[in-house]
This record gives sequence, structure tokens and C-alpha cells, in this order.
Amino acid sequence: MLGTLFAKVGVSILWLIHFLPLSAQAAIGNGLGRLLYAVGRERRRVATINLHLCFPELSDEQRNDLVRQTFCAFARSFIERGILWWSSAERIRSLIRVEGREHFEAIKGQPAILLTPHFVGMDAGGQWVAQHTDTVCMYANQKNQYLTRLLLEKRSRFGNQHLYSRQQGLRPILKGMRQGMPFIYPPDQDQGVKDGAFIPFFGVSAATMTSVPRIAQMTGAKVVPSLTRVLPGGQGYVLTFYPAWDNFPSGDDLADTRRMNAFIEDRIREMPEQYFWLHKRFKNRPEGAEKFY
Repeated sequence: MLGTLFAKVGVSILWLIHFLPLSAQAAIGNGLGRLLYAVGRERRRVATINLHLCFPELSDEQRNDLVRQTFCAFARSFIERGILWWSSAERIRSLIRVEGREHFEAIKGQPAILLTPHFVGMDAGGQWVAQHTDTVCMYANQKNQYLTRLLLEKRSRFGNQHLYSRQQGLRPILKGMRQGMPFIYPPDQDQGVKDGAFIPFFGVSAATMTSVPRIAQMTGAKVVPSLTRVLPGGQGYVLTFYPAWDNFPSGDDLADTRRMNAFIEDRIREMPEQYFWLHKRFKNRPEGAEKFY
């Protein structure tokens, strides 16, 4: 009960903030990020470990600065979510510049996977896509039922996102894809190896789902990466669609998943502060391997 009350108060504050110009919201988000960096000892530790594993060439000072930037980017994405939840479709579109749109248009009406790794701008890109075509997505239930209902309502507010819980499995996702709806899919978090394998990520074995090539094989889907960069201040976002991958799937799920991880690594190097380093990416380890957290 108390948790729901706090959640409703927080949502009310987001609703008030969403009326402000984006530049003001960015400033609030950066301030919140600095506060979270100062008090969020556990997540600060997780991010530091992740960056030490993935960017060992950085000095401690460089790594700490990148952790601070990560907290600010994460907090901005939280604050600016109010725009995605309550602003008009026109305002949202006005804030997003699209590059490579021809790659998005090329897969409309046919099975496709929009590969959307966990960068902080992913929800902004997802709302743009939802305004332009029907999609299928998966979601994880929150501990707080109020937040779960709110997230479902706001993510489907334009009527084009068809959301299914992980408990429902892939069947409704595959059905929607065969009807021509792209699957917005972020497969780059550690969910164990029940449906995956240990695949190198920045040279470190990481539990990685091998579902992208398997789903592509089952549906004949094209895989089109889709990433959203958050720009400084009030400049908005850049949503980039990349060309559909050739020779994918290749018939070798492990090789295809290594290819996916390598692509994500390259994009992270372009904007490392905007990747979701607060997640325990290396939580599950191969038998006998060192535990990191």
C-alpha cells in the first residue's frame, strides 16, 4: 500500500514536469542523476564493475566519470518519460530526428525484428515506431501492480503496440510477426542460459539469449537494428535504423549471437554513457568461473 502511494506521488511529479521545455527536463534529470550517483552505492558498484570488465583500458578517473554520466543519462530517461506518457504524438515526433528511415519502411508489413539494445533512449524510439506501425513487444511484470498497469497503458497509448508478458511466451509474438508486425526486441540482458549460451561481450563470457536467430528462422524475419541516442540539453533524440542484416540467420545460432553482441559493442563504443550499465550484465557465470558482483 505504501509503495503504491509513493509510486503515485512520483508519477504525479513526472506529470507536472512533462509540461516543461525539454531543456529544463534535461537539467532536472542531470541533477537527479548526480544525486543518485551520490546515494546509489550498490548500483554505482555494479556500473563500476561492468565498466572495469568492458573497458579495462580506462583509468579509474575516466571510469568514475563515465559512471557519473551513466547515472545522469539514466535519470534523464526517467524524467523525460513523462513526455512519452502524456505529451501529444506531434510533440514526441518533433523531438525525434530519424536516420535510415528507408530501412524501417522496407520491412513494414512483413516479419521483422527491430533489434533494440538497452540504451537509455530506447523508449523514445519505441514510441516513434508505435506511431508509424503496429508492433509486438514483451514486458516484465513489475513488483508493484500499479506500475505494471501504468506502463502497459502508457506504452500502448497510441494503440499500435501489442504487449505480451514473458509468462505468455513467444506464441503471441510469433503470431503477430507473421501478420506483419515487427517485434521490438531488446535481447541484451542477463536472463540466464536456459534459452541461451555464454557468449563473449567485450571479451567477457556473458549469458546471452540466442533467440534472435531462432525467431528469425521460425518467421523468416529480417533483423533491423534500431537505436536511439539522447542529445544534450533540449536538442531531443536521434533514432537510427540500420540496414537489415545479410545472411542472418546463418544456421549457426552461436555465431549469429556473437555477431549480435559484436554489433552492440560497436554501438556502445559510440555512446558508452548511454548504455544501461546499472544492470548486472555478468550476473550468471560459467561453472567454476569467478563471480563479479
